[in-house]
Amino acid sequence: MKVSELAEAARDFWRPNRYLLEKHLINDGEEHPFALICPGGGYGMVCSFVEGLPYAGELNRMGYHAFILFYRVKNKARFPAPQEDVARAINEIFDHAEEWKVDRHCWSLWGSSAGGHLAASFAAEAEGNMRPGTVILTYPVITMSSLTHSGSRNMLLGKDPTDEMIERMSVEKHITAEYPPTFIWYGTADKTVPPENSREMAKALEAAGVPYRLEEYPGIEHGVGLGKGSACEPWFPHAVKFWEEQR
Repeated sequence: MKVSELAEAARDFWRPNRYLLEKHLINDGEEHPFALICPGGGYGMVCSFVEGLPYAGELNRMGYHAFILFYRVKNKARFPAPQEDVARAINEIFDHAEEWKVDRHCWSLWGSSAGGHLAASFAAEAEGNMRPGTVILTYPVITMSSLTHSGSRNMLLGKDPTDEMIERMSVEKHITAEYPPTFIWYGTADKTVPPENSREMAKALEAAGVPYRLEEYPGIEHGVGLGKGSACEPWFPHAVKFWEEQR
């Protein structure tokens, strides 16, 4: 890891545990679609240095505004706090749409790992203009069953969640025909979040008739972000193309 990356990692780790929306805008005076990014971190931290800042930089270069959400984690992560932070971010962006030159009618919600669970679970309950046009999921936590990432579940639901809460927060149980089109990718060598999470999400989307794309990358592990220089590097332009195809 480079010195600059170490500095960003330290900044993320020691960042105050509260809601914060970080703006990455294209300053050309033109209106652009936007992406709201929820980095991973097991609901214990927000790993912007891997799954936030690199995404925002690429999106800006491709002509999109980007916002990185620092949602509540650790002892403040208990449901529904993180999901409330997503809603707060969307409202803040919409409230400043004219000032920030964002297209309120063309936006996507991105989530990686536990941030993938956050994005996917929010989309399952969102209504009206709060529902994203497209959801982009990177090696996401989806279920709260035995196939989950236990650290994420413990932070979000506590160490002894009820069956009712496990059911409610298992996203694959709540996919309907109204769910947004979804792009998902994962690596087969992921030892942190079982690949079955992505596969079960894809099955649920297929059953509900929701447009989706699932990409599998052999040998790729967890937490690689953009995956620069690896076999999974194409995922990012593929995800953006999928988003563009839904508009």
